[in-house]
Amino acid sequence: MNLTISVEGELLKRARIRALQENTSVNAILREFLESYAGGAQRRDRALEDLLLLSRTSKSARGDGQWTRDALHER
Repeated sequence: MNLTISVEGELLKRARIRALQENTSVNAILREFLESYAGGAQRRDRALEDLLLLSRTSKSARGDGQWTRDALHER
């Protein structure tokens, strides 16, 4: 599927130069961005699930230490 967008000339020129420096194309950059944008919620939900699983299965502990609010925010 094709998509047409309007971009100011100087912005497109700078984007093309940077893409060339990174050995890619503006088209590839936009495609990657759209893939990331469209799938962002799914990745975030998966990352949250992974984090919760890690917190439930972790063998680490904080020990017997007790911290006060003042000690935690001491600068």
